[in-house]
Amino acid sequence: MKSAVETLNPTRVRLTVEVPFEELKPSLDAAYKKINQQITVPGFRKGKVPARVIDQRFGRGAVLEEAINDALPKFYTSAVTEGELADRALGQPDVDITEFNDGDELKFTAEVEIRPTIEIPDYSGIEVTVDAVEVSEEDVEKSLEQLRDRFASTTSVERAAAEGDVVVVDLEASVDGEVLEDGVAKGVSYTIGSGQLLDGIDEAVTGLEKGGSATFTSDLQGGSAAGRAAEVKVEVTDVQARELPELDDEFAQLASEFDTLEELRADSRKRLERVKGYDQATQAQEKVLDALIELIEVPIPEKLLQSEVETRVHNLEHHQFPALGLTWDSYLEREGKTREEHDAELEAQAVKGIKTQFVLDELVKTEKLSVNQEELTEHLVRRAASSGMTPDQFAQAIVENGQVQLLVGEVARGKALATVVEAAKVTDSNGETVDLSDEDEDGETVEASDDAEAAEAEAGDDAEAGKDA
Repeated sequence: MKSAVETLNPTRVRLTVEVPFEELKPSLDAAYKKINQQITVPGFRKGKVPARVIDQRFGRGAVLEEAINDALPKFYTSAVTEGELADRALGQPDVDITEFNDGDELKFTAEVEIRPTIEIPDYSGIEVTVDAVEVSEEDVEKSLEQLRDRFASTTSVERAAAEGDVVVVDLEASVDGEVLEDGVAKGVSYTIGSGQLLDGIDEAVTGLEKGGSATFTSDLQGGSAAGRAAEVKVEVTDVQARELPELDDEFAQLASEFDTLEELRADSRKRLERVKGYDQATQAQEKVLDALIELIEVPIPEKLLQSEVETRVHNLEHHQFPALGLTWDSYLEREGKTREEHDAELEAQAVKGIKTQFVLDELVKTEKLSVNQEELTEHLVRRAASSGMTPDQFAQAIVENGQVQLLVGEVARGKALATVVEAAKVTDSNGETVDLSDEDEDGETVEASDDAEAAEAEAGDDAEAGKDA
């Protein structure tokens, strides 16, 4: 077999392959054997029909077609390896048989998308500015109020419901005059002003006393009539006033392991600083990644981009929309966008995801980064937690779906991003240098966040899968 590679553009090549007829013989023998197992010819035992009889009965062309279909993937893979494209080929090739006659050599071309060649520039000069870690007294008091709110008690009152009160209501939703089978709910507790139930319910129940009722119109977000306008009847069966505990030492003992309010306040400040520190690290990673990508020209394979966009649309339509009870119309209305604006945004996100993966993968090679078992296990545990599975369940699913290398790739890219962040100059909005290599009190080094890993991983399945094609 002989092959040659022609570069069509930075992300696509054409392989020209010539295969002597003798090299087709194993596939030709396999074709006769396969056909033999599928046919019955009088006078011959099953599987023992001579090749000449198969040619006479079914035509030599059918056998040749079967042989070529069997042989093409093998010769294509050999040509990819010979052309040193094994780590760059993406997806399935477009194959065209250009010449073949029985007894002559087989000639075919295969066009396939490839990862573009990327040169990583000196990234040590990257400079970014992030928000300073500042916790105000207002932030601390807000945190304490939220904790206080969790320990609020309720008492039934004989008065009209007002904002902040808890009302117990019965609901009945109708569409086109028909009560929905899943549109009836009784004994629902709702805090007026929380915005956690139906649009329009706050106005409907405010001012009602126990036993009062009202009707309002609301667009349903879930259930059998998701996305449709429904007429909702609400009846108040109880009005309850919320009573907050006093913010004192007794509350600190009730709500925490601390004896005094001042100890609880100090702990709240420390927790807020820690959260803002993680937010700052994530912001630094995102800004450094954006700056790195800006330094590098990354051609985007057309079919890979199309596939990534289609995957994102599929995930919306078949996973997120059903979970949220949305349709395209209700989703676009909620987002305040046209379909064209949304599609353009989706494509931009896909482009960034693909660029991110290509750049970080190249960095892994350039910096000769590897992944050890401990790093892989730690990442697996984090991913399992975010997916709602146990580590064992998640690991089993990864192995069964053949995605171990995808997981290894995620860890390696996270290390690549951490390498760039460490080399960058990061200052906060106060002009202070930010050291992201510091360890927190639990001994965990702040490296590439799960959000950053998710950003580059979104384009991963298609690009990684292409390597196995």
